Amino acid sequence: MKKIFVIISALIVAAACAAPPTNAPPTNANVATAPAVAAMTEADAIAKEKAIWDTIKKKDYDAFGNMLDVDQVEVTGEAVQDKAGSIAAVKDFEPSEVTFSDWKFLSIDKDAFVVTYTVNMKGKYKGKEFPAESARAGSAWVNRGGKWLAKYHQECAIKAAMPPAAHPAGAAKAAASPAAAPATVASSSDPIANEKLVWDLFKNKNYDGFAALLAPDFMEVEPDKVYDKAGTVKSVGEFDASKAVLSDWRVVNIDDDAKLVTYVAKIPGAPPDGARHTTIWVNRDGKWLGLFHHGGTSVMKPGPMMETKPAASPGNAASPAMKPPMKKM
Repeated sequence: MKKIFVIISALIVAAACAAPPTNAPPTNANVATAPAVAAMTEADAIAKEKAIWDTIKKKDYDAFGNMLDVDQVEVTGEAVQDKAGSIAAVKDFEPSEVTFSDWKFLSIDKDAFVVTYTVNMKGKYKGKEFPAESARAGSAWVNRGGKWLAKYHQECAIKAAMPPAAHPAGAAKAAASPAAAPATVASSSDPIANEKLVWDLFKNKNYDGFAALLAPDFMEVEPDKVYDKAGTVKSVGEFDASKAVLSDWRVVNIDDDAKLVTYVAKIPGAPPDGARHTTIWVNRDGKWLGLFHHGGTSVMKPGPMMETKPAASPGNAASPAMKPPMKKM
């Protein structure tokens, strides 16, 4: 009897040692694990952007749609397109020649990135030939379950920078030394609030405060050039934001730590209907900072393509009164 008891006790101890802890989650051999994704490289990012252009050139609209995220947006002069709008509109665009240059890569986080570049193209829009066009382009891509998808695209026609705004006498001195302008300002997870804060800083000439809201690797795409953080901070003092009017807000989540906001800004001396601007805000160590900005996409009313007018100054790209959308993405 004693021998039997010892054997049973040994079996109980062995079973207890083999059993999983009671607080451990149940395992399921059939549950799929999300595939690990290697860090995105600049070369791979460029290849993905070129690949989506190839689907357009080949008129493979199913492949084009399969490369877009479900809530993808494209910011054009005519509108902010959703995925369905992008797919429908790209069918009007038939590029015959496309070349790229000036590539730049910017990591948002491990699951998102931005590429910017210059694109030169010829082709047809709604069956009509359009002359050679050059634009500065920017696209954001996101990782969704191991697949990289296009999230955002925007272009602006290449042209010279606007002349600096005329300031009243003494304004330059005031801009250089703003009275009681704190360099520390508080941002939030609300990208619209952050963007409004930025424009208030412009109006108050608080450029140190503006600089504090930008990530060290900040990048800005404008019609005249692509700026780094130092270039952007320097350039904002050259225009008058005191009467700027902001409207047409739209926010798109990139992931938990990155958000995109796009809107229209009307500034005296700029195109009367305003220009579309987009900013990507990121959470860096608990603080939301501006990482990427694309401006200078002039608002245009949808309508038939009109005759192209020559550029305002030699060497600039054509500035048509109504341009065909350069790419729908």
